Amino acid sequence: MLIFLAILALLALFMIFRMPIAFAMGLTGFIGLATQLGWRPAFAVLERTFFDSSSSFILVAIPLFILMAEILTAGDVTRRAVYACQAWVGHVKGGLAMATVAASVILAALVGSSTASTAAMASSAFPEMIKHKYSERLAAAVVSVGGTLAVVVPPSIVLVVYGVLTETSIGKLFIAGIIPGLITATGLAVVISIIARTTDQAPKGDPFVLKKAIIETRHVFPMALLIICVIGAIYGGIASPSESAALGVMGALVIVIFQRTLKFSAFNNSVSRAIKATVMIVAIVACSAIFSNFLAFTRITHSLMEFVAQTDMSREMILGIIILSLLVMGMFMDQLAILSLAMPLAFPTAMALDYNPIWFGIVVTKTVEIGLLTPPLGLNAYVAAAQTGVKLGTIFRGIMPFLVMEIVVLIVLIAFPQITLWLPELMLK
Repeated sequence: MLIFLAILALLALFMIFRMPIAFAMGLTGFIGLATQLGWRPAFAVLERTFFDSSSSFILVAIPLFILMAEILTAGDVTRRAVYACQAWVGHVKGGLAMATVAASVILAALVGSSTASTAAMASSAFPEMIKHKYSERLAAAVVSVGGTLAVVVPPSIVLVVYGVLTETSIGKLFIAGIIPGLITATGLAVVISIIARTTDQAPKGDPFVLKKAIIETRHVFPMALLIICVIGAIYGGIASPSESAALGVMGALVIVIFQRTLKFSAFNNSVSRAIKATVMIVAIVACSAIFSNFLAFTRITHSLMEFVAQTDMSREMILGIIILSLLVMGMFMDQLAILSLAMPLAFPTAMALDYNPIWFGIVVTKTVEIGLLTPPLGLNAYVAAAQTGVKLGTIFRGIMPFLVMEIVVLIVLIAFPQITLWLPELMLK
């Protein structure tokens, strides 16, 4: 136990000095193994663990989904999704903000990255809301909270990483995220409607014109078809997540080439950004595996399981402690760092309490999604502030009503697991 506490202190020290989370975990885990086993066995474990974790076939889905998102973003597809949604609902009071949420759902199903979705919404939807006299506070807040949908709505990179770290079916995780994502989007729209009716922050947009709405929707139809094909292939058991990701990349290329919206230089930049993001994620996965091996050798996980079995606390109380811990971590860390740090202990604990791994994955994902909005870090708020020029404090004040709604949705998902598990249970074997 003393060795475990010393290693945790070392990990904290590395993070205080702003070492990347992947390297901090990997180095800490390796030093812990060396103190337990000696240097030579520690190097042997390091070699085997790093190779096994980074060569897993399921990791192929990560660069492919990221590349699909980058191609669609570079091909101006995201902006067209915003305009299509605005053409249908932008005329009602608060309609432009609701359209931003609807476009965020579409974008989430295409991009899979929260920060990328927020940045895209900030550059396309925010100027439109400001143009129609929306308050900066509401417009920037909607952009921030809309981006979080990419954490839950498939193909979420966070769900892929959770599936890899916990050896849980990524296909079922994707399908399980659909209903919670739609419930969250509906909740955001309800909050916008209340704000629009009780304040002057969200006036009406341009009058509805059916012809314009149909024209704008025509550009979005290929994207909707691509989403149906990618998610439908997983749901129907036709393709694995990795195969569906390859289908998504091919479909994205066909769309941007057919619409003639992607330049060769932009394509090169898309590939470069996808490679950088993939290297970061794979490094986190591999170094998390090294840290997990250290936990296994110290028998900390086994001791925790014994504590759970012997404690007088209810399983609900223990789950509450896990969620509260994740929420606190979300105030200071990004979602991938939280998963890599917390899952080696939180996941075995949840399994010992007989929770469903799919349901637990969605609850965890929803919890780290909330962390993207909470101060002082609130990564999405920082991205929105950088893209829009709105003060960070103003954005956080605008986020607060949506944050209450997010917590209500989280409580509902915890209280009624069948909301999450219904669609995965219908999947073809």
